[in-house]
Order: sequence, then C-alpha cells, then structure tokens
Amino acid sequence: MSLVMNNMFASDSIALFASLLERARNQQLPLTELFQVAETLSASGQKALAAELYKVWIAFNEASPFLHIVYFNYSVTLRQMDDIPGSIHALRACLKLNPDFAQAHINLGRAYEDCGLNLQAIQQWRTYVDATGDITPDRTSHRLMTLQHIGRVMEGAGLLEEAETALWQAIELRPDKPESGQHWLSLRQHQCKWPIIVTSEHVTGRQLVDAMSPLPLGCYSDDPLFQLAKASRYIKTLVGRPDLSEFPRKAPRQKTGTGERLRIGYVSSDLRDHAVGFALREVLELHDKESVEIYAYYCGEPRVNDATQERIKQAVDCWRDIATIDDVAAARQIAADEIDILVDVNGFTKHARTKIFAYRPAPVNVSFCGYPGSMGSPFHQYLIADEQIVPPETELYYSERVLRIPCNQPIDRKRVIAAPPSRTEAGLPENAFVFACFNGMQKTTAASFARWMEILAATPGSVLWLLAGADAVNQRLRDTAARYGVEPERLIFAPKAANAHHLARIGLADLFLDTFPYGAHSTAADAITMGLPVLTVPGKTFASRFCSSIVAAAGIPELICETPEEYREKAIAFAKDRPSLAAVRASLQSQRETSVLRDIPALVRRLEEVFWQIQGECERGEMPVPDLTNLDVYYEIGAELMLENQEFEDDATYRRRYREKLARWNDHSPLPFDKRLWTKEGA
Repeated sequence: MSLVMNNMFASDSIALFASLLERARNQQLPLTELFQVAETLSASGQKALAAELYKVWIAFNEASPFLHIVYFNYSVTLRQMDDIPGSIHALRACLKLNPDFAQAHINLGRAYEDCGLNLQAIQQWRTYVDATGDITPDRTSHRLMTLQHIGRVMEGAGLLEEAETALWQAIELRPDKPESGQHWLSLRQHQCKWPIIVTSEHVTGRQLVDAMSPLPLGCYSDDPLFQLAKASRYIKTLVGRPDLSEFPRKAPRQKTGTGERLRIGYVSSDLRDHAVGFALREVLELHDKESVEIYAYYCGEPRVNDATQERIKQAVDCWRDIATIDDVAAARQIAADEIDILVDVNGFTKHARTKIFAYRPAPVNVSFCGYPGSMGSPFHQYLIADEQIVPPETELYYSERVLRIPCNQPIDRKRVIAAPPSRTEAGLPENAFVFACFNGMQKTTAASFARWMEILAATPGSVLWLLAGADAVNQRLRDTAARYGVEPERLIFAPKAANAHHLARIGLADLFLDTFPYGAHSTAADAITMGLPVLTVPGKTFASRFCSSIVAAAGIPELICETPEEYREKAIAFAKDRPSLAAVRASLQSQRETSVLRDIPALVRRLEEVFWQIQGECERGEMPVPDLTNLDVYYEIGAELMLENQEFEDDATYRRRYREKLARWNDHSPLPFDKRLWTKEGA
C-alpha cells in the first residue's frame, strides 16, 4: 500500500491507477486501501479519479457489508465535483442499503436544499426524525442536527411557526447546546411572541439566556455590562484560539511624514444595497486620497453588483471579494496588502468574518458602523462611536478604547428619493394623527408595544403605522391591540417597498416612535432626512442610545426623553397639540443642510483624524490592550438580572445592583479588582 501511495504521482501513475481499478474489479482492493487512495487523490485535486475508483469498486463489490459507506464516500466526492445529481443518486443507494445511516439523510436533505427543493429537503430530514424515537447517543446527535436543518430551511422559507416548532424540539432534546436556542429566540423576537423566553420541564430560563446571541440580546435587555460579557463569551465560542503560527504580530509601518498614505481596510458583508452600504458609500467617496488609501474587503453574498456596490467600487482604491475564500486565506491577503488599520464593519451581524480579525493581519483592529456594541474580544483594540452614544463616564462598558466622531450614523446625501405618494395611496387616513415606527419587528418588545397602546388610547382617532411583518405577526399585533382596548384597525402595516419609494412615504407620518431597548439606527436617519421627527428614550447600551445620537445631530434634542414615562407623555402631548409638533418639524427643516447629521465632509475629516491618531498610538507603542477582567463574573450577574426582566432603570440604580452582587461574589471567593465596577475605591 505505501508503495502505491508514494508513487501515485510518479510517471507510472497511470499504470498504478489502472492496477487499482483491476484490483477493485476482482474484489482484491480492501476497503481501508480504497478509502486511503481515494482520499489522497481528492486531496491532490484528482477528484475525478477518486470518483472513478469508487464507481468501479461499487460495481464489482455489491456483496460487501460496507457498501453503503462506500456509496456515502462516493457521494461526498461527487458533491465536491459539483455533481449534485450524481451525489443524490449515491446517497439514495446508501440509504436503500442502510435506512438508518443518519449522515446520509442529512446530506441528502442538504443536496435537495441546494437544488431549491426545500420541501423535499424537509421531508428527507423528517424521515430520519420520525425514525429515531429510540434515542442513542449517536442518534441524539444526528437527530439534533436534522431538527436544526429543518428549522433553518423553514425559517429561510418564511415558515416561521413551523421553524419554531422544529427548533423547540431540538432545544428540548439538548438544552445545553446553544445553536437551536439562539435561532428559536430570534424567531420569537421577529414574530413578536411575548414573552420571548419561555421554559418547560426540560428547558430552564438560564439555558435560554445562555443561548441568546449578542445582537438579539440588544433587542431584549438594556444591560451594557451583560452585553459586553455576552460578546466576550460569544467570541470564545465563535473564534476560540486560532493557530497564529502563520501570522506573526505585525509591527506598524512607520509613517515618515513625506506624504505616505495610511492604508485602511474595511471588512464588510454589507457593501451593497443595505443600510450599512447606504451609510458608507458617501464616506468612502469623500475620503482624502492624499491622506488615506482605502481597501474594501467584501464578504457578503456573491454576484451582487447593485448600484451601491458599483459606487463603492468606484470610490475605493482596491476592491477585494473575499466571500469565497476561507478566513486564513483572507487574512493572508490582508497581510500581503500591508493594511495599517483594519475596520470591522460587521461585528456580530450576518455573514461576519470575525475570525479574520483574530489572526491580526493588520497591526490594529477597529470596530465601526456595523455592530452597536463592544466586541468584547482580545483583538479589537478600538471602537469608533460618538459622545451621545458613549459618554466618557460609560466607557467602562466597553473593552475597546473609544474614539469619537461627530455622529456615528453616516448618511448618503445623494440617495434617490421617489415622488411622495398621498396618504390615501399609502393606505393612511388623510386627517388622522399618524404615529409611525419602521423598525424591524424584532425590536418591538412587549413593553414598547404596551406604551404605544397607552399612547393610542389617550389620542382617539390616531393610528400607528408599522413596517409589515408576516401576516401572522401583523394579526398577532392587532389581536394584542384589541386586548389593550385599542381598535385593531388603528394598526396600519406598510408593505415592503423599494428603498427610494420607502423613503418617499416616510414623511407622511406625523411622529416616529422609537423602540426600546434597541432603537432605530439608519431608520431614524431616514425619517429625519424626510422631515419626520423621531421621539426616543436612550438607555445605557450602545443600541439603546444610537437613535438619540441621530436626533441630537439633527438639532432637535428636545425629542430625547429621560424616561419611558416622559416618552409616553410627550407623544400624547404632540398628538393633542399639533402646532407644537409643527414647530419641531420647522426647526428640523431649517437646520437640515447645516446639521451635524448631514455634515458628512466634517465626519469624514474627523474619521481620518481618528485613523491617524490610532496610527500614532500604534507607532509609539501606546496601543490599548482590551480589558476583559472579571467578565465571567459580570456574565453570571447579568444572566441573573436578565431573568428579573427589569426594562428600564437609571444608571446609578443599575450600577448599585451590580456592585451589591459583586460584593456577594467577592464574599464567596475574592475577586481581582477591575476597571469597571469592582475597583479598589468602589468595592
């Protein structure tokens, strides 16, 4: 065997391969040798030869008790060759020989899914789920995987109720595995199913808290310390400890002051028609090309090439699509490009490539624009925000060093806006006071909705205009309104519309009501761009304060409320005193072109100053080291507080509760002092 393996690629390899085929025909090629040779061929790029060897072996060894395994391996090789029909035939043959072969059920379902046959995929996985009532450890694992696949595909197909059911089965099967719970909780948020966290005999509230990922947590809780601790814990699971042997720590390129540009790399999956793409395209166009050189690393959906992406490609010095290469290859490319500052524009959002940053292919990593919170990682050194989102006294809630620009929400002043429709054309009553919220459904909490119903109840004849969700979700909200004594028809749902048309209709409303604790981001900027005032109440987290940053930058800080009660009373007062709201709208309009929000040239100049400041600190050896001390303890305390479900509290009360629990932890087992709440002075 070793002679064959060592000579597979010598000049007589053709003869050797012919010999292998002959041995397979004569039932003289043992199974172990078959697998070893096929694996070697595949690894060397000769998958067609591996497939041919499997095919011949199968044809002449039908009596083998392990034929189903050979069929399975054959199917994997065919799949690697993009021969999906051949792979499907091989998997069917495998299951005909061994109907209990779990991985074949899973792979066959995946093959159907990739062909667009989602119903057949689900049916295939259901076949296995239904057949595995007698659970063994192996079957538990495969059943769990199958249920997760069912839930994922149903969610993608918009079958949210069905997806939720499948995922709950997976959670009850293994509540200690967070993947199912993570998706299940997000599904409930998107469906406005309150309470979001529910338990059973087999699943505890704590297990579901552990399963929640950082972004949905921002929609659920206004707890910046738990948000930080959750991010840190999530990073450990998502990234772990990658092998850095190929990536020695990069020293900063010394800038001599002779006109050498700073090389900035933006990494994002959203450099396209997306809220982030809309926000960044003018920023990228306005960068001073004599000061900075811009590289864009796109890791999103392939073959987009929409108008936003084309504008970005024209604006940057170098565009690289890294969507189809792995993290190591992407990090190598970034290192080869000699990037000075690498900007993470995804954070924990969809299609993020966080592990690239763990390899540290640039001397410094910066979080900006895409994710509203701290990354809690050992390899993100800086966070770019503004003073409204992160006042100096709240920097303790972040592991990064916080640097500030005028407003954290860039806008594109060149956005195309369609002709505005009439209220009738938009499905709105002509003379009613129209409250609106165009945030995603997942941001609507039970407490936020209850406040809206109190506002509607106090303002007869008003309506609430929401961005439509699935029909079942819309009906659920109407039914909930009825339980609050509000006529269901006073909830009006705006169907999805192309961005230019969505912008055009926003201004038809009278007042935008923000959500809490995860407020409007680009949606608030859109509303204010169209002259619609936004009422918000900031909390303590990045996500809960973002909207207030936009409102302040637009020049109408009087719409920033101290408490939810003030928010409710102001909304009611504006509806009853329309001239007072008209004055706000007039103020908004008069400041439109001079406001901080629309001064994108100033934002870009400050952003470049921040980049050069970072470079200087890096060159002088002053780069910050993320402080992750005691975050495991902050996590435990935050999880406990989260289950108490306190919606809103002032910062002093919040910190006092944490300090009390930290003191009890310290009584049990002494804690090292940190730079947050457990300091020598405060302990």
